[in-house]
Amino acid sequence: MDYIILIIAGVIMGLIAAVPIGPVNLICIRRTFAFGPVNGFVSGLGAALGDGVFAIITFFGLTWIAQLIQSYDSIIELVGGALLLWFGAHTVISPVVGKVEDGDKSEKAASTLARAMVSSFVLTITNPATLLAFASMFASFRALVGGTSSYVDAGFVVAGVVGGSAGWWLCLTSVIGIFHARITDGTVRIINRGSGVLVALFGLAVLVHVMAKLLG
Repeated sequence: MDYIILIIAGVIMGLIAAVPIGPVNLICIRRTFAFGPVNGFVSGLGAALGDGVFAIITFFGLTWIAQLIQSYDSIIELVGGALLLWFGAHTVISPVVGKVEDGDKSEKAASTLARAMVSSFVLTITNPATLLAFASMFASFRALVGGTSSYVDAGFVVAGVVGGSAGWWLCLTSVIGIFHARITDGTVRIINRGSGVLVALFGLAVLVHVMAKLLG
């Protein structure tokens, strides 16, 4: 029963980390509309694995890694912001192909599933704020259920985090996938460019925030 509680707590924390609309959500939504739910879900799975990395650092007590990340948080944020800005700008200025049906293997039409997963994973782990969010959730978690007393307990929590995050991406991309077959190529182009602009703005905001912090 205790393990069930630990998993449920992890699932809740995974959902808290995944649900808020941010650049990764926008990227997964765009890819689902353009390339189908499989590509969108795999992109989300990369983000779920990124959340899992931060959960491991937090719940396994790897404080030296957390301290290392916090020591270089400005550099990591600069990298993450630059990646978002590049990704958004690239999405906006690149020639936009039409909608890709599931099973289409054209390299020109869509990224490979591996690239989709890796890109969202990298964007997730270059956001140190996520580590702080998990640290805050960890404090709340300990107050509610008494914390984790062993690596086994921590493993169940981490599994719950990854499962909860992945479950969100599965639900989101499955729902959006229903509309994938119904939207036109023109709508896909609008979604691509609109999401690209928003992602670029997220990246620009991160870079401005970091520069202000460094100069201040």
